Amino acid sequence: MRKLIGLFSVLLLLLPSVTLSAETRDPYKHFFNETWGNFQEELDNAREQGKQGVLIFFEMDECPFCHYMKENVLNRPEVQEYYREHFLNFPIDIEGDVEITNMQGEQTKQKDFAFRENRVRATPVFAFFNLEGERIHRHTGKTSGVEEFMWMGEYVAEGIYKDTSFTRYKRDKRKE
Repeated sequence: MRKLIGLFSVLLLLLPSVTLSAETRDPYKHFFNETWGNFQEELDNAREQGKQGVLIFFEMDECPFCHYMKENVLNRPEVQEYYREHFLNFPIDIEGDVEITNMQGEQTKQKDFAFRENRVRATPVFAFFNLEGERIHRHTGKTSGVEEFMWMGEYVAEGIYKDTSFTRYKRDKRKE
């Protein structure tokens, strides 16, 4: 019994170091890029910077799944570094009245860009656009975690979306 209590005490002492080792950073500073809301200009920036495209994260304040993604996935340094290397990443409030310029250079509000142009009705939605402003992949809902979100980035960045579905890609990755 004494050994069990001793082992339990050691585990309790180690627990804070285990939980602190998973570094996290603010996604609004380290995942998302700054923008003035001109997405036609952002496509030019993505081309100039050698990115594979643009990722739009459609969100709303009251969305628990959006919060899950920001608190458990988008705040991870490995996710931030990979996505920043391959994409320009921007959040859009699906209820927002802020004026933006869409991929075609037209003025619209965030909520109209979300609902009318991209048919976003539930959040979160991750919409990937190629360098011509065409949506090439859309994922509705949260991912199961960091691994699945990283797979989604690879799926788009490596052009795998041209040949197979994301569901099939995930299935193949799980078999590896």
